Amino acid sequence: MNSEVIITCAVTGAGDTVGKHPAIPVTPEQIAQAAIEAARAGAAIAHIHVRDPESGTTSHDPALFREVVERIRDSDTDVVINLTSGGGGDFVPNDNTPSVGGQGTDMQTGEERHVHVQELLPEMCTLDCGSLNFGDAVYISPPTWLRRQAKLIQDSGVKPELECFDLGNIWLAKQLIKEGLVDEPPFFQLCLGIPWGAEANTETITTMRNMLPANASWAAFGIGRMEMPMAAQSVLLGGHVRVGLEDNLFLDKGVYASNGRLVERAVSIVQSLGANVLTPGEARHKLGLKTWT
Repeated sequence: MNSEVIITCAVTGAGDTVGKHPAIPVTPEQIAQAAIEAARAGAAIAHIHVRDPESGTTSHDPALFREVVERIRDSDTDVVINLTSGGGGDFVPNDNTPSVGGQGTDMQTGEERHVHVQELLPEMCTLDCGSLNFGDAVYISPPTWLRRQAKLIQDSGVKPELECFDLGNIWLAKQLIKEGLVDEPPFFQLCLGIPWGAEANTETITTMRNMLPANASWAAFGIGRMEMPMAAQSVLLGGHVRVGLEDNLFLDKGVYASNGRLVERAVSIVQSLGANVLTPGEARHKLGLKTWT
């Protein structure tokens, strides 16, 4: 069991959740405020995507990331900023022209995924460690792109969160470490319950945990109704926790969640298991993060 737990809040994500929840953060101001709310509730890390302010759909605009980051920093809220850099990997099959993506395809190279990270230098960013079937689409992150992106992240001094959606992703992440493209000790995020990756259950999370390097820190999350069960399971198996509206829209059946309420629920679970929730400063020390002033 992990007795010193870092809680990450993924405050908005890039999924089609606008209209499915009355208060999905969309504008930079709303996303920044969501991160501040999560930090005040006990989250040490805020995981951040941005959305087009007009449509609410996913965006990769560095200017939107900059506004969110500056708003958080200007608020003097002590929270570790973790920017997504896994955007631009969605390929939607087109039955009429299979070599060309259909409506909803959104592709970026590893270099393009890194632009806002290089400009803003957050303490952390994600690195999605492989391709997989993702719902009815395919998420594409080939090894050649990952090697280049991992090197860019390493050179920037930002710590990558190695997002793994199945066992093959862990295998590839370990290869990146072996090749010296990810500094040790690594930090893994086990992503559970996304069709058609790793299932959100005890057997799967245990197997994935057992495949990690011995010196790795790790966290896990489950989506939907499995968010809190996987939070508890992660702590019991020695990991950290992620919650937030990116992964789950409801606090209880029929009761819409907020990021703050989800973090509060996670804090309660962690503490009820007899563990402590780490502050952002303690999380920085535990993960060996580089900070900029």
